[in-house]
Amino acid sequence: MEYGKIERTMYVDATPDVVFEVVSSPEHLKEWWPDDVAGLESPVPGASGELKWGDCDAGGQAVAITVVDAQPPRLFSFRWTQPIGETAAVGNSMLVVFELTATGEGTTVRMTETGFREMGWEVAVLEEQYNSHVEGWDRFLPRLVEYAGQVSARR
Repeated sequence: MEYGKIERTMYVDATPDVVFEVVSSPEHLKEWWPDDVAGLESPVPGASGELKWGDCDAGGQAVAITVVDAQPPRLFSFRWTQPIGETAAVGNSMLVVFELTATGEGTTVRMTETGFREMGWEVAVLEEQYNSHVEGWDRFLPRLVEYAGQVSARR
């Protein structure tokens, strides 16, 4: 296995405008992905913050996030997992890209995550990290689809 890229494509029963909000704005992100988003005020290139899962004082985890590109309503990308306080770059973070395409009444979302091989990990660590991210996206992306549909239905 390559362990180079995770790619998922899904259909969301919501317009690209709604889906863009759901994948990019802190108030929506925490409804389907992390438990909390700190410091990320708006989804504009260069904006940064922290994604938090659980209570960080009781074994939870916080990771940095930095917005790379935001082109509403068609593209949102960010780097994440770099050590908190470090500038996100190739070799210390993963790149996640959400590409949004209007499809009928909804949106086709193509999510890719890259950067695993560039981290310089030993093969066992690379495989473990890659599989952990696969498991995470397989758990959270269905929540994105459901949540975006709910947001759309409320409008």
